[in-house]
Amino acid sequence: MKKLLFIINPKAGKTAIKNELFEIILTFSEAGYEVVTYPTKGPDDAERKVVEDGANYDLIVCAGGDGTLENTVCGYMKMGEKKVPIGYIPVGTTNDFARSLAISRKPVEAAKQIVSGSEHLLDVGRMDDKFFIYIAAFGMFTDVSYSTKQSLKKVMGHSAYVVEAIKSIANFKSYKIKADFDGSVVTGEYIYGMITNSMSVAGFKLRGAKHVALDDGKFDCLLIKKPETASQLQEILSAMLANNIEDSEMFFDCKASKVVIECEEEIPWTLDGEFGGNKRDVIISNDKQAITLFYNSSYGDAEAIAETDELATTEDAIDRDDDFDEIIEETYTDGWD
Repeated sequence: MKKLLFIINPKAGKTAIKNELFEIILTFSEAGYEVVTYPTKGPDDAERKVVEDGANYDLIVCAGGDGTLENTVCGYMKMGEKKVPIGYIPVGTTNDFARSLAISRKPVEAAKQIVSGSEHLLDVGRMDDKFFIYIAAFGMFTDVSYSTKQSLKKVMGHSAYVVEAIKSIANFKSYKIKADFDGSVVTGEYIYGMITNSMSVAGFKLRGAKHVALDDGKFDCLLIKKPETASQLQEILSAMLANNIEDSEMFFDCKASKVVIECEEEIPWTLDGEFGGNKRDVIISNDKQAITLFYNSSYGDAEAIAETDELATTEDAIDRDDDFDEIIEETYTDGWD
């Protein structure tokens, strides 16, 4: 019988996965797997478990948010010669990577997508000695995912991130950097930068998402210039909300497989929503098709599944966010006054 290691982050997301554990395990068992369940005990426990024990299994499935997946993949990249395919059940607050692959955010449905799926080779990002699945970023908003209180996320879901992001708009910091994208060098003062391999970031679809490939060895890169006036800040926000940056000189974007960024001061980075360290200089590279992920993108109707999940998430958020407008009003201050 095939063996499956089921890694669960018991603290991930706004709803407990424990109510559906039996049905998930039954789904794996009926597909011919002997299931060993392992709840994580700390931030890097999934990585440790995969490195130490992962090679003894035929499939590793992790259930949690993007951070749990990132930690599992870090273990995968350090396993040695034997690589065991990974499956993902997204139960976090935002689940950007799952959105990109049309993996259902309903845990049982995601489990069914795994057992009916096949192997897909996907890119993995590497920043110095750390790995990431879908994004490395710095600047405005990037600390929101790991600075937002877990209690707030459980109550408000994705809206909690929005509240924290609004609070940071008036207090943005800029960085003077030199960035090399596959030999093309840009310099300037920027408030935000991201190197990503995803169709969604922080729950929002990226510009040009239809043309994003997760296995081509290329990142989608974006820099946002420092606004000098209130009108330039408004231009940035309007372009981002409209998902259209082509006509604005406040943005620089390109594709690249290797990115080198130098700064006179340390920059706090985030990797897949987790703190990635303070660094003056970083080298970010794309390990093309480095990971094998097990999923079924044609399970049912993937787009319909994604839309249904999105609607359910939105309706749930509306039910819980009756006081959202009051929170926005209390937390937002206009730094340009």
